Amino acid sequence: MIILSIESSCDETAAAVTENGRRVLSSEISSQIDIHRVYGGVVPELASRSHVQAVQKLADLALRDAGVRREDVDAVAVTCAPGLIGAVLVGVSFAKSAALALDRPLIPVHHIRGHVAANYIAWPELEPPFACLVASGGSSLILDVRGYTDYRVLGSTRDDAAGECFDKAARVLGIGYPGGAQIDALAKTGDPEKYPLPRAKVDGSPYDMSFSGLKTAVVNLAHRARQTGEALDLPSLAASLCRAVSDTLVSRAAEAAEELGYGKLAIAGGVAANSVIRAELDREAAKRGIRTFPAPLAYCGDNAAMIGCQGYYEYLAGVRADSSLNAYATMSPDSRFLRF
Repeated sequence: MIILSIESSCDETAAAVTENGRRVLSSEISSQIDIHRVYGGVVPELASRSHVQAVQKLADLALRDAGVRREDVDAVAVTCAPGLIGAVLVGVSFAKSAALALDRPLIPVHHIRGHVAANYIAWPELEPPFACLVASGGSSLILDVRGYTDYRVLGSTRDDAAGECFDKAARVLGIGYPGGAQIDALAKTGDPEKYPLPRAKVDGSPYDMSFSGLKTAVVNLAHRARQTGEALDLPSLAASLCRAVSDTLVSRAAEAAEELGYGKLAIAGGVAANSVIRAELDREAAKRGIRTFPAPLAYCGDNAAMIGCQGYYEYLAGVRADSSLNAYATMSPDSRFLRF
């Protein structure tokens, strides 16, 4: 089954062609980093306008590079939630038009489910059930993936996501945008023990997380340094921040995987590209006899290939949408609202 997929939930416009949920025939991405760098973060209106300008050309390019004609497409998949509402709406509108023009089924896909499906691309042996840590700029979740379209949220952040913490810390430290990659690179030469940073716990919810206090601690360190003229050891502060985020994510994900007893733990999302988190997760899972399945670095960030892969399994489960499909800024990955 050949699926043309579209992703536009944040600041990456993406189109891909995939086959049977596991094989990527093409994956095209138009980055907006240069547009948003001057602001230190994503400007929603600029993101939406850029998606409008890029999506048609990317879809044509994805088909061309895959060697697939329009009439050979069996279905169109698109991210419908969650994300910046204007950005998501651009992709949904284009996908509805494409499905109508091609007279093909339209498959709505949850963005977080797409991140989980990125692991299927690299690991053909990975099948549900398994535990999955999804950490990105907008989400930090621990999931019980009971089936390809059957999810249960075990834990989530109560405030900021891990990626948001990285980006805001990088902005106040003047490290650059996007923050996660810059901090990870800087941390490689730093001392992760130099700056004691907080690790929050949520009473009564062992798998839930909080990153707002960690973000505030880094901001306060930066402000205090400027006021006193103290020089910050940026590599060590970056390393300390990576360690604090890793401690928060890894301990909970490993404990959840062990409790579920599947023996399998996947990791996905943009923050899953962080070298400290990947290494610590492998180390902690090995202690517990759990095999890890890290998403390939090329598919950790937002992309349409992961949407096409998940779209295949949504299609098999009977998920369809019509021209009334809307975009949603928020939606839990275990939501039954996906049954359009």
